[in-house]
Amino acid sequence: MLVRGRFLFEEKKGEHMIKLENIDVTFTQGKKVVKAVRNVSVDVEDGDIYGIIGYSGAGKSTLVRTINLLQRPTSGTVEVNGIDLLKLKPNELRDARKKIGMIFQHFNLMNTLSVFDNVAFPLKKAKKPLVEEGETAVDPTAEPKLVKLTKQEIKEKVDSLLQLVGLEDKANSYPSQLSGGQKQRVAIARALANDPDVLLCDEATSALDPKTTYSILELLKKVNEQLGITIVIITHEMQVVKEICNKVAVMEDGEVIEQGTVLDIFTNPQRNLTKDFIDTATHINQGIETVLSHEQLLNLKEGDYLVKISFVGASTGEPLITKLSTQFQVAANILFANVEIIQETPVGTLLVGLSGEQASIESALSYIKGQGVSVEVLEEKGGA
Repeated sequence: MLVRGRFLFEEKKGEHMIKLENIDVTFTQGKKVVKAVRNVSVDVEDGDIYGIIGYSGAGKSTLVRTINLLQRPTSGTVEVNGIDLLKLKPNELRDARKKIGMIFQHFNLMNTLSVFDNVAFPLKKAKKPLVEEGETAVDPTAEPKLVKLTKQEIKEKVDSLLQLVGLEDKANSYPSQLSGGQKQRVAIARALANDPDVLLCDEATSALDPKTTYSILELLKKVNEQLGITIVIITHEMQVVKEICNKVAVMEDGEVIEQGTVLDIFTNPQRNLTKDFIDTATHINQGIETVLSHEQLLNLKEGDYLVKISFVGASTGEPLITKLSTQFQVAANILFANVEIIQETPVGTLLVGLSGEQASIESALSYIKGQGVSVEVLEEKGGA
């Protein structure tokens, strides 16, 4: 809502925290026109951890910067918590941005300031509604009288944030004395200083080693769950998306080519680029190709079938392979197996050689498909 030139975020009440519609971003480089983002629409719901993935030059960082208008779109609309940011006056936009935190690949800390002062920096000019003596709350219908935070209030806020990110013992240290993971934790604490509704993460783990990346992702999960902050993560690593996100959009050449829940995208990708990204996170295809390229591992005989079986959810725990033998007299030789946990849901893949009478094998495959399991026949030895 607008109150005499000030922009105040209302309490979260709608299902859409971020709504980008028909976003275009065009740059002019000399005589060349570059369309960095092309007609992109994305809905991020309150409480999401939303991943935007693409290779370098896909437009993902440009897109995320339109959310806080660090990059103004050439056309389209940008809504955060129901407010059209493109319609705000400069002072209103400044206040709106306080509720949209952002962290970066290279941390952007001030090297001459201590950890405490880096986190405290956004609070130096922060203000709070004044509650007069005898009052118990601020009248929401009245113009709020705002006062600066006291030094004690700033200290309490910074101390609580450093405790949240696990750096309470580093308050007096300087960025040069910290590891990359610790620097990113300081950046996260600083981004949370103004109690944002949204946290934008632009390649926030790209400069970190795998172990440190995992610890930062765990911290972001904690921020999302404990503080209820909606998070948007820009990355070129599908492993990051798999670990933390509940939804994902895949970008290529400035366009979103596929989007949905992480579970849906991982179990039923439609585009080749998406399939390539998924393979970097699961290595399933690499494992299957290794088996297929070694004839001695396959050991298929005349009449044998080579099948890929994919499970999702409860079906992963079903003893289907055992039933092939006991119910259909079909021998199953498991050549490759993999189980991933995606959004708390088990997703399994098996590469299996089947031996037996052709009619029995076909009956067995029909039975498996009837259990809601995906079956793909890769080879039928001696068949078509």
